[in-house]
Amino acid sequence: QLARAPGDILITTPESLYLVLASQARTILSSVDAVIVDEIHALAPSKRGAHLMLSLERLVELTGREPQRIGLSATQRPLEAIARFLGGSVGGRPRPVAIVDAGEKPRLELSIEVSGDQLEPRLLELVRAHRATIVFANSRRLCERLAGRINELAGATLVRAHHGSIARDQRQEIEELLKAGALRGIVATSSMELGVDMGAVDLVVQVESPGGVARGLQRVGRAGHGVGRRSNA
Repeated sequence: QLARAPGDILITTPESLYLVLASQARTILSSVDAVIVDEIHALAPSKRGAHLMLSLERLVELTGREPQRIGLSATQRPLEAIARFLGGSVGGRPRPVAIVDAGEKPRLELSIEVSGDQLEPRLLELVRAHRATIVFANSRRLCERLAGRINELAGATLVRAHHGSIARDQRQEIEELLKAGALRGIVATSSMELGVDMGAVDLVVQVESPGGVARGLQRVGRAGHGVGRRSNA
């Protein structure tokens, strides 16, 4: 279907790009002018990133020119190393790259609490005190348990679980309910870290360690996600 009716924009993954380049459908990529690599910080240190860079070099050969490469991320560091990774090299020399640094020091208001056996009552208190809350849990099982317990204590459905095992249309419905104010919160796994426009959220709660600074910042940044606003967690 892609080969018969290619669109103007192809949204894909590194693995799927490789498959297209290895198939008869690769001719649809011969006119590519630009490649946007979103969340490049997650690819740069991994084998997936190295695999993608190889595919981009194959794309150069296929197009017979140099499609513009654009890398996007809010947490990449150091910028110079990420830029070199994205640009790659030709003839043994790094391609010229331009860095557009629109970053600023995050406006954060963070607190750490030790709740012990009073975790769910405290979460309910925080949910009730804010317009829209995202509670991040590190597993789907914990996500479901916390959502169920919060609603049980509240005697009403204040929050819903949101994770990768839930159908995509249901996740979208949950997100829209939160934006509309019909839900007071979401208990989520990494399914809510990236790429979701949740500007209404005014509090993020992380249960247990997020496992990394970049991941923690991505999660905290879901609160107050707007120019000049402060992220509360």
